[in-house]
Amino acid sequence: MNTGGLLLTSLLISVVLTGVLYTFLQYILRPVFRQFEKDTAIVTLNVSIYPALIIFQILSLKIISEKLASIKIFPLIDHILISSVTIVASYWAVQLFTQVFIYSLKEYTKQTEVMWDDVLLPILSAVVPILIFVTGGVLVISSFGVDLTGVWVALGGATFVLGFALQDILANFFSGIVLLIDTPFRFGDILLLEDGSIGMLRRIGIRVTQLYVFSDHCDVYVPNSVLQGQKITNLSRPTSLYYHSLSLEIPSECDLNQSKELIEEIVLAHPDTLGDMDLKLDVIDEYYNSEDVGVHVLKQQKYGKLRLLAEQAVDSKLDEIEQALEALVVTIQCTEKGGMTEEEIDNVQQEYQGVLELMGFQLIEETHNNRTGFNFEENSEEGLVELIREWYRSWIKDPNLLDEDEAFISEEWERKISLLKRRAQRLSQKISNPKTDETRLDDYVVDLIEWLKEKLKVPRKKWQEPKVKMIGMNHDESSYYVELEVAFFVDEIKLEDGKRGDRVRSQIYQEIFRHFKNTYLDWDGVKEIESAEDISLSASHSSKN
Repeated sequence: MNTGGLLLTSLLISVVLTGVLYTFLQYILRPVFRQFEKDTAIVTLNVSIYPALIIFQILSLKIISEKLASIKIFPLIDHILISSVTIVASYWAVQLFTQVFIYSLKEYTKQTEVMWDDVLLPILSAVVPILIFVTGGVLVISSFGVDLTGVWVALGGATFVLGFALQDILANFFSGIVLLIDTPFRFGDILLLEDGSIGMLRRIGIRVTQLYVFSDHCDVYVPNSVLQGQKITNLSRPTSLYYHSLSLEIPSECDLNQSKELIEEIVLAHPDTLGDMDLKLDVIDEYYNSEDVGVHVLKQQKYGKLRLLAEQAVDSKLDEIEQALEALVVTIQCTEKGGMTEEEIDNVQQEYQGVLELMGFQLIEETHNNRTGFNFEENSEEGLVELIREWYRSWIKDPNLLDEDEAFISEEWERKISLLKRRAQRLSQKISNPKTDETRLDDYVVDLIEWLKEKLKVPRKKWQEPKVKMIGMNHDESSYYVELEVAFFVDEIKLEDGKRGDRVRSQIYQEIFRHFKNTYLDWDGVKEIESAEDISLSASHSSKN
């Protein structure tokens, strides 16, 4: 066979093999990948078909031609083929990186609630493709025999000079990367800096971090290297609650126990302090409702009580859901031993469906393009989701809130509802199709329980209840005084431009003063307090996490 015939044969073999590969990818792998729960496989296939076919055709042609000794490939053509493979491979790598890897990372960050998708991922999306193409370009140039040693030396020297000149910028850059990856903060957290200023974290950038400082009503941009080197207190962790204290001095003649009980009730009666929910609702109507407190405080108490009742309903529903999930864990642990049968999977699904109804979700079977799937929808007015909405809607009626507070509360809780829906849906998918995860289903349910307690709504703790304790004795020329410390927690310190705690503390101060002045009469033979000067009230303030 002559040279032309051999070349034609090799080309024909290359085309046939390429057609076989295309048939395998398009008509065998694609239908299989379309059945997968996640779209990672099908997207990878879509971006890989044509680059893989081109590279395969070029390489197969080159290999077949090299095996035919009678065909001489010119060096220039050989370099062009190798360069073509490098260019196509670079394009393929960029597509895989942007459409598969970056997309998967974005989905991961949504599930873990980290901050990569807001700052770091856009940077990776912009920088990594450039690096891939630059690397590909260098390989293409090198394939033609061009010596790039001088270029690398020059680039190394330039990099050293630029690194020295831009060391502050680079320090901020790498500090920003560290803060994003190993971050102790979340967007919206309240931070106490070393200089005593308190601000809300708005954004961690590559060079600077943006904070909104409440006292100055302005945004402050702190270099990342400076922020990383500071001792910072995160007032939003483990809870977004703020510790306050008051120092009170009462005459030694007063009944100490009755005074402490009165003060504890006054603190509990304020709707914005924490404490046992039942006790708060018992005493909330007894204080802050006199004629001299004003319409504003009366409105505060009215909507505060509605908010507490709505929160009580949310807590009750959460308890019910957590108990149902704990029962589901027990069921899964009993059935997963030795592998779950179809009947056992159906039983677990039915039990989990009851949990979804408590949350306010339901699975609706849908058929699209001859494929059957399930859609997640809200369906219950008595479910957790609607109770949460009733709670935060009563919250934003608080007359003390600012306009931006109302938007913040709505956005925060709608985001949490969205996260709850996503987590519940993901667990539903794992339960309906456990496959190799059947021994881990109980762990997934436990993870959901922990998320409900730690991220959705942190339950009230015993240590958050108000406390009144005697801390000392003082005296003047005419009398002795008992010094008391009143400690209590205020919810959501980021509201009211960070001054929510100060406002609550002031109102409690005034209510205590009013009750001691007007109603503290002859207890157990103690003489009537004749004037306001008989009770000395001094306020102090502190914050703790």
